[in-house]
Amino acid sequence: MNLGFLTNLTVLANTGGPERTFFEEIAMRWEAGQWGMYPIAVCGVIALSIIVERSIVLFAKASINKEGFLRGLKKHIYAGDLDKAINYVAGQKATPLTNVIKAGLMNVPKGQDEVQAALDEASLRETPRLEARTGYLAMLGNAAMLAGLLGTVSGLIGCFEAVANVNPADKATILANGISEAMNCTGFGLLTAIPSLVAFSVLMGRTQALINDINETSVSVLNLIVTNRDKFKNLNIPASAGHGHGDE
Repeated sequence: MNLGFLTNLTVLANTGGPERTFFEEIAMRWEAGQWGMYPIAVCGVIALSIIVERSIVLFAKASINKEGFLRGLKKHIYAGDLDKAINYVAGQKATPLTNVIKAGLMNVPKGQDEVQAALDEASLRETPRLEARTGYLAMLGNAAMLAGLLGTVSGLIGCFEAVANVNPADKATILANGISEAMNCTGFGLLTAIPSLVAFSVLMGRTQALINDINETSVSVLNLIVTNRDKFKNLNIPASAGHGHGDE
């Protein structure tokens, strides 16, 4: 392999010059990556849709000021007004946290055990909704990386075949195309995988924070209900509702 061959290969690899626009550059890279770009693009589109949907849910729809919410709820519980406490929770933005607390308050007349069971049941119902689809981002990131590697291997195979079997006059062109396919697939695979994995970590952290808020607030509300149970007005609690399990 002489110096002239390497020069020709470099010229072919850089064909097009710096005057291309961003979108023209992307289109050129896409074409150079050949078939290996399609599975990467599929992973990228699915990952992007999951990131957008989960970000809206976790950072907007499921978000609530836990401290402010709990302060407002405490006022009604300390006052012994269960109806106002329920109406207060129902008047808040519908989030997994408010849904869980509302379920617990609705069962206060039935006793402590029923409140605990309602809080647990609601938590089990809301937690999967917070965790939904986020786990796919890690899989899609790895799949995009492996698809890029597959395209890289395909390009290198083309290069080796060119060295072994192709007419010397066409060798530089085929080698340049093979190297371009390999490098572009690698690059696009990493560009898809890295944001997917970063988003996975961020969204999982946010999900865990919301779940922790639900668990913490549930325990706080249960303790408030137990402590202030005698203050509730016009609340008829059957004698066996709160102690039935312990008397058996």
